[in-house]
Amino acid sequence: MKFLKKFLLWFLILLTGIIILMYIFDVDYLLRAVRTIYFKGYTTAFLDDYKEFPNREIKKGTAQPWAIAKDYNSVPATEILNKTHKELQTVAYLIIKNDSIWHESYFDGYGKDSKSNSFSMAKSIVSACLGKAIMDGKIKSLDQKVSDFFPELKGKYAKEVTVGDLSSMSSGLSWDEHYYSPFSIVTRAYFDNDLKKVILGLEVNEAPGKSFKYLSGATELLAMVIEKATGEYLSDYMSKNFWQPMGAENEALWQLDHAPDGIEKAYCCIASNARDFARFGKLYLQNGKWNEKQLLDSTFVAKSITPRFPESPEYGYGWWLHNYLGKKMYYMRGHLGQFVIVVPEDNVIIVRLGHLKGLQTETDPHSNDFYVYVGEAYKMLEKRK
Repeated sequence: MKFLKKFLLWFLILLTGIIILMYIFDVDYLLRAVRTIYFKGYTTAFLDDYKEFPNREIKKGTAQPWAIAKDYNSVPATEILNKTHKELQTVAYLIIKNDSIWHESYFDGYGKDSKSNSFSMAKSIVSACLGKAIMDGKIKSLDQKVSDFFPELKGKYAKEVTVGDLSSMSSGLSWDEHYYSPFSIVTRAYFDNDLKKVILGLEVNEAPGKSFKYLSGATELLAMVIEKATGEYLSDYMSKNFWQPMGAENEALWQLDHAPDGIEKAYCCIASNARDFARFGKLYLQNGKWNEKQLLDSTFVAKSITPRFPESPEYGYGWWLHNYLGKKMYYMRGHLGQFVIVVPEDNVIIVRLGHLKGLQTETDPHSNDFYVYVGEAYKMLEKRK
């Protein structure tokens, strides 16, 4: 008994010492990471982790339910698609054809109203908010300097970076995308309770606007600009200009760094469902128009889905781009394989949400599961009566 008491005492002393050192070396955000992620058996952010963080509600308006196709779910998923769903733990898969839900599958206890984390699909939504702020005259153009809003931004090229550079992933920011490292800047941003301080602690040390380099910090800084330019929380601005007019069926949640007056983790972390995420695909498919109202300038939409840099044809402004099966397509993409894929020439939108992502190689910017979700959808569509 004495040994146990002595052991517990030394364990508490050691634990207290570790915690003190974490604060001294400014890595106390790891305490939150351990509590919300690692103690739950995960090594990275997970699909339902929005429940572990404070959130701001993205309010819905009058719901505009999707039309259901007459031959809804009449063609079963292919064997390859079912195998992929099982291996990568898909929770939702939709094929929307001609503005009607044609195929819809849910797994692992999820349904049409179940919320899950968008992860980086939110970047496309932040870019849409930028387009709206330009349309509203709150931001002058894609060429407006970020330093107009944050003159304290640091680095050799801090005065040169534009909002367009942030949206097109050519910011020059000092950032890395090592999701599985507990000491990376992206991990700190995910768990720190003062995200503005983290972002404004970055430096613009590379010349912006020269080449594509995917950095989540660029989107977070862009969101901070939009918030300052509009005088509104990003969640409220998105709700007013998109979520409500597009008739989302459910309210959504956007993770915050802290409550109640924190900022959105804008490079990720909108909790919603497949049907409502798909609305952004439809908005861009319709060139920014919804119910005959121009929610987003069509020229901005066109620019968003066009490569900025010829040597990086995979990205525009907030959207991933590809030419597959001889068809041009663009898509929203998030960590662990979240997709909203748009094929405009066929009026097709494909949504996949799930726990795991397919293989991503250094030679192809598009993961191998992307090809499965698109290719197998077209095999199914070919069997339509």
